[in-house]
Amino acid sequence: MALLAVFQAAFLLALLPFRTYQSEVLSQPLPLTPESLEVSINSTQQCLYLQWRVHNLTNHQELKMVFQIEISRIETSNVIWVENYSTPVTWNQVLHWSWESKLPLECVTHFVRIRSRVDDANIPELRFWSNWSSWEEVDAQKSLGQDPLVVFPIDKLVEEGSNVTICYVSRSPESNISCAMEGVPIHGERLSPNVSAFILNNVRFIRETGTNIYCVSPSNMSGTILFVSKVLEEPKDFSCETQDLKSLNCTWDPGHDTALQYHPSQRYMLFDSFSGKTKLCEHKKCCYWQVASDSQETYNLTLIAENQLRRRSVSIFFNLTHRVHPRKPFDVFLKNISATNATVTWKVHPVGNYSTLLCQVALHGEGKVIQDNVSVKVKGRYFLSELEPVTEYVTRVRCAASNHFWKWSEWTGKTFTTLEAAPSEAPDVWRNVKAVLGSHIVTLFWRPLSKSHAHGKILFYNVVIENLDNPSSVKRLSIPAPANSTELTLDQYSYQIHVTANNSVGTSPASIIVISRDPGNKNVEEGRIHGTEDGFSLSWKPQSGDVVGYVVDWSPQGPHCQLQWKNLGPNTTSTVIRSDAFRPGIRYNFRIYEISTERIAYLLQKKTGYSQELAPSENPQVAVSNLTSHSFTLSWKDYSTDSQPSFIQGYHVYLKPKLEQCHPGFEKVALSDDSVCCQYKIDNPEQKTFVVENLQPESFYEFLVTPYTSVGEGPHDTFTKVTIPDEYSHVLIRIILPMSFCLVLLMVLCYLTSQWMKEKCYPDIPDPYKSSVLSLIKYKENHHPTIMNVNDCVPDAIEVVNKLEGSKLQFLGARKSLTEMEFTKPAYLYLLPTENYPGPGPCICFENFTYNQAASDSGSCGHVPVPLKTPPSQLALLTSPENLLKSLEQNYVNSSGESPAGETSLNYVSQLASPTSGDKDSLPTNPPGPALCSEYRTQMAVSLGLASPSPSENSNLSLVTLLDQGEHRR
Repeated sequence: MALLAVFQAAFLLALLPFRTYQSEVLSQPLPLTPESLEVSINSTQQCLYLQWRVHNLTNHQELKMVFQIEISRIETSNVIWVENYSTPVTWNQVLHWSWESKLPLECVTHFVRIRSRVDDANIPELRFWSNWSSWEEVDAQKSLGQDPLVVFPIDKLVEEGSNVTICYVSRSPESNISCAMEGVPIHGERLSPNVSAFILNNVRFIRETGTNIYCVSPSNMSGTILFVSKVLEEPKDFSCETQDLKSLNCTWDPGHDTALQYHPSQRYMLFDSFSGKTKLCEHKKCCYWQVASDSQETYNLTLIAENQLRRRSVSIFFNLTHRVHPRKPFDVFLKNISATNATVTWKVHPVGNYSTLLCQVALHGEGKVIQDNVSVKVKGRYFLSELEPVTEYVTRVRCAASNHFWKWSEWTGKTFTTLEAAPSEAPDVWRNVKAVLGSHIVTLFWRPLSKSHAHGKILFYNVVIENLDNPSSVKRLSIPAPANSTELTLDQYSYQIHVTANNSVGTSPASIIVISRDPGNKNVEEGRIHGTEDGFSLSWKPQSGDVVGYVVDWSPQGPHCQLQWKNLGPNTTSTVIRSDAFRPGIRYNFRIYEISTERIAYLLQKKTGYSQELAPSENPQVAVSNLTSHSFTLSWKDYSTDSQPSFIQGYHVYLKPKLEQCHPGFEKVALSDDSVCCQYKIDNPEQKTFVVENLQPESFYEFLVTPYTSVGEGPHDTFTKVTIPDEYSHVLIRIILPMSFCLVLLMVLCYLTSQWMKEKCYPDIPDPYKSSVLSLIKYKENHHPTIMNVNDCVPDAIEVVNKLEGSKLQFLGARKSLTEMEFTKPAYLYLLPTENYPGPGPCICFENFTYNQAASDSGSCGHVPVPLKTPPSQLALLTSPENLLKSLEQNYVNSSGESPAGETSLNYVSQLASPTSGDKDSLPTNPPGPALCSEYRTQMAVSLGLASPSPSENSNLSLVTLLDQGEHRR
């Protein structure tokens, strides 16, 4: 035992120094410096990612530590960021931390270092900072490639309203590089000879395809796209409900869509905190949630919205049975539709174990809405009553949960029209009576029934006219709609008129009007009334106490204006007539009637007036008469005062004298154009003549007549000028006019006398070119009948006149006398027809002195033919056409000289159809000559120098007319 004790004491003595050393080691702080620091770059998010470890931690030991991280830019001394990161640390744990750079990491070089300390109250001796780690350099420019000019960041995504920093990196130092955003220049800060940075504050959304930013150098250009997204909003109006207790339909308002090109829109998720289930929603505004079969009734749903930049959420808590929104009813039908009633039926969808729904029935029609609630299980039914005939109605049905009301379902409706019914009210009828030649012209008017009273389409109106003096005399008229008036001619009896309206179902009650033998239109003076903005105010005194009502009718001034009327009760003695048809400047005539118990109308008052008077727009057309040297008369009798836009109170006569001095009765006034004239006022509107007196002769005046009213006078149109004649001019006119008339009459008489004398003494020589004989002569050849040729006619006789001096008939060329005998009187030779001549015997001839002045001097032709005893040889000689032509030729040769005295000439010879041809020189009563010719041939004058071919032997002889040598061819 002693040995054991000694051995134990020696062992303890040996351990004592070791324990002392261990206590000294443990009493010193353990080095907990971060190690294995690694830094990486995420260019898309412009972030630095750090990861490290902390050694010297024992197993299962967990310490709360704080790490301080420093970030420098360009140089290690340029620290731009310091942050303390606290986190629990265990043995061999890899720690992570990230930092987002405002300046694109590709622009400059960054440096990172880290240190730590224990942040645990149980180990106060370790609460001091460790040494810094070495600087870790981060240079993203090493991966840029060989592009001479680059702009960063590349396709960065930011929210609207953010501040963004961009930069450009140039491979060679250049100072003349300019940058712009959407064409607007931007200015920045130079970080190094090759790098410049630009800060864009509060960037705005421009388009989904991004915002363009570019930089330009003299030799290169580069750019980038900045995607600016709308800010993700928190969902609004988040709500969930069920239609069948089997599924939930959640809806919300998503707000702005944050989708951009190459960047998707926000997405939504539903999360139930009670069941822990999550569902990704397929739509942006709604999401369906399947109700669990375990009959879960309480839900706490969270709607989460997130995109690449932000995350938002909203939650609701509810009981499923309190969010029942039934589906709309179906199979809605209308039954038993009549004029006033109908029945509506429908069905509803079941909602879980709910057996009863509350349904609302609404009826829309004629501007009214009627609603009622009905409890329904499966089928619903409702009776609609008190409907209007021939009216279109819309009935609608919707339902909701009866126990816990949440929302009404959607409406389901049907449209229907009720049937027609007989009109329920009599037409409103009035009349206008005129007495014409012992009869009454009655014009009936009626207003169309309103839709609520017509109860259908009015097809026609029945008018029954009953003679009260002879009840068996009834006349019926049927007037098709839509006529609203008719005219009747009634004799001097009393009549009762019934008017009814008819549709396809029946007849309305009758309106009754009595036309008395005495129409009651006694002489009532017409008064004036002035309208206001409210209308025309009328009042009257009852004439008798036994009346059933009053009627006021009115119409505009004019022959064909529509009559309007208003029915009033028996106790009414005043009314205001209002109408949108009243127009300023239009005169309206009002009549007030009282209706007796016998339905007879008696006229009480007549009024006329304007709703608003206007100044006259036209002046009367004035005529000037009785113009003298001192006065003239103005008249405008055709001017109608009733058709004017206001009541005419009188007239103003304006006169502008030459010396601007007003006559008695006139007063000097100034017109609107500042001219001065004289005015005379006529106070009587019916006086339409005025005599202007005391005028100066041989002067002129200007006048104008305008009507005046209470609201003004007519326009000051152009004045009319009147010239005053001389004082004695009218006397001269009275003398000169008769003398002029007598002179003209004398000239007319002289002219007529000269024409008579010319016709009797020296009538006009007929124009051979206009002779009608051309249409009667039978030509040898068929040529156009222009003028008679010598060879075309066979002469009947030639008159040889022997002048007193012993004139001889000479043949042309031979200059020898035909006979040696001298005649003291005109000798008449007859050319008898040849043997082949088929006509009658020789004709009686007479001399026309108009063609031979020499013959007229020797005395008139006695129309005595040569006796038939004349030797035939001589007659044959004379009748030979060849001899005649020769004689004519010889006479033509000598036509250039004067005929010697005593020389024979040829005279014009006419042919008569009978002795009673009408000439003034008729033949002797018993002529000794041959038989008369049967026709009269028109005369034709032929020039002496005309050459004609020789007629044939069988040709008929025609008349040849020879003119004196001194005559010219006409």
